[in-house]
Amino acid sequence: MLSNLAARDVETLIHPYTNLETFRETGPLVIERGHGVWVYDSDGRPYLEGMAGLWCTALGYSNEELVEAASEQMARLPFTHLFSGRSHDPAIELAEILKELMPVPTSKIFFTSSGSEANDTQVKLTWYMNNALGRPRKKKILSHIKGYHGVTVATASMTGLPANHADWDLPLPGFLHVGCPHHYRFAEAGESEDAFTTRLAAELEALILREGPETVAAFVAEPVLGAGGAILPPAGYYAKIQAVLDRHDVRFIADEVICGFGRLGTWFGSEAMGMAPDSLSFAKALTSGYLPLGGISVDEPLYRLMVQQSAKLGTFGHGTTYSGHPVACAVALKTIAIYKRDRIIEGVAEKAPQFQARLSALADHPLVGEARGIGLIGGIELVADKASRRQYEPKAGVAARVVAFAQAEGLIVRFLAGDRVAVCPPLVIAPSEIDTLFDRLGRALDRTEAWIAEQGLQAAPAQR
Repeated sequence: MLSNLAARDVETLIHPYTNLETFRETGPLVIERGHGVWVYDSDGRPYLEGMAGLWCTALGYSNEELVEAASEQMARLPFTHLFSGRSHDPAIELAEILKELMPVPTSKIFFTSSGSEANDTQVKLTWYMNNALGRPRKKKILSHIKGYHGVTVATASMTGLPANHADWDLPLPGFLHVGCPHHYRFAEAGESEDAFTTRLAAELEALILREGPETVAAFVAEPVLGAGGAILPPAGYYAKIQAVLDRHDVRFIADEVICGFGRLGTWFGSEAMGMAPDSLSFAKALTSGYLPLGGISVDEPLYRLMVQQSAKLGTFGHGTTYSGHPVACAVALKTIAIYKRDRIIEGVAEKAPQFQARLSALADHPLVGEARGIGLIGGIELVADKASRRQYEPKAGVAARVVAFAQAEGLIVRFLAGDRVAVCPPLVIAPSEIDTLFDRLGRALDRTEAWIAEQGLQAAPAQR
């Protein structure tokens, strides 16, 4: 029997990425408040937030300095916009700081309200750029199978997950997907990580040549594939990909929406993964998730073309009402100040060995085929048979069961496609809380193992 609040939710809200049929029976987990790495439901029960909300609440919950920054800006200037040459101090100062932080040559910053908007803007600007350069055919966008880049029509087309395409009439023409850099799941028998990455780079080049380099505009990639499974590409993968892109004049765009602002122990994931992109998309941890804010870096050659086209067309015809919202910018400024003052990024690098050791130890569990990550992010893949790497039938919902048992243990984690479970706590998590997180996740795996035995679940048939 659902509580009154839960019943009201079921009758009023549409929940993203939720089975809307089963949800009518289960109802929501209603979160009422949060503090640090802990959140509390409407019954007052605490949960360790092992996903930092949606990969974003880097400084944890109820940070008083962020609340104060928002309140002060609300009192001073709650809203204005950047249209038609108008501006405000928080946007100017934030853009200046972001230019200094960017690991790529950056001339300007363009603000959005989300990662989806940021990546959608990247597509539009890539097309805009090639039109300005007299290359109207160079428009195709490449991204990874299992990559995740958003839910607009363009960014969902870039996303390489079946649920984002089925019955949505996506992907649009001109959006192509290349092999997922997940050695554990997609390497051939006996193939080393080096040989695997060499093969993927060769397959990328073959695709570009087949389509025609004059038609391929950009390659968009996450440093670590987030919603596709918290997948860590092998060492050296992006260097090989970069060489292919450079040979064929394909713009390289890093989707830093999850990895940006410290998650991997560096300011940006591109630095940790050896990427040298032309532009970055960012969002989420820019404000510690407290307010919606994203954006992209704009290099000088692109900016000059934007100025040229603006003169030609009479305006730069792109932007949204809340791009560079003053309250969101004020919170972002305070967030970055805290990252610097409290050495948050350095702290991630210091805590990462403990986090990764506890994560790696889960590979010894009978249900876990792979447990791998970097910094304070990781993913585990559940299997029915370690030797063959065969999984359970998707309809069995084994990963969902792990997440449900974790919630019963007072831990929030997330299941993803391919029977994977992601862990991505706030960056301010303490060493003792890291142990609490993995103790509870281990018990959830044990409970899932017992449930599988009770249900008599078997491995899915081997694929032919």
